[in-house]
Amino acid sequence: MTRLIRSVEAADEAAFRALWADYLSFYRVDLAPEVTEATWARLLDPASPLSGRLALTEGRVRGFALHHTHLSTWSLRPDVYLEDLYLEPSARGLGLGRALIEDLMALGRTSGWGRLYWHTDEDNRTARALYDRFTPSDGHVRYRLTL
Repeated sequence: MTRLIRSVEAADEAAFRALWADYLSFYRVDLAPEVTEATWARLLDPASPLSGRLALTEGRVRGFALHHTHLSTWSLRPDVYLEDLYLEPSARGLGLGRALIEDLMALGRTSGWGRLYWHTDEDNRTARALYDRFTPSDGHVRYRLTL
C-alpha cells in the first residue's frame, strides 16, 4: 500500500467535502453551508492559522487532520490544536491516523511549536485507543504532547 501524508490542495475539494460530510454525520452535526465554505477557504489561505493535512493511499484521499496554531500563555512557542481528525471507515486500521499525528509531530518539531493537543468525546473509544498510544489522557479526555 502506497501511503502519503501531505497538505490540502485546491484540487482536493471534492474529496475533502465528502469526508467532511461523513465526519459531521459521525458527530451528528449540521453546519450551515457557509461554515463549510469558510473552512475550505481557510484551509487554502496561506495567511490563515487553520491548516489541513491529508492521508492518501494509492493516490486517493482517505482522511484528514485539521489543525491551527495559536499563541500560548504557557509558553513562548506557539501551540497547535488538532481540531478535527477523520478517516473514512474503510481506511481505519491501516495506520493512517497514527501517520497523521506523527506527521503533525514532525511538522511541529521543524516549525518550533511548543505543544500539540486535542480533545475527543469520552465515548469515542476508537479514537481514544489511537490517542492513548501517544500519551495518556489527563483526566479531561484531552491529549497534550510536548514537542
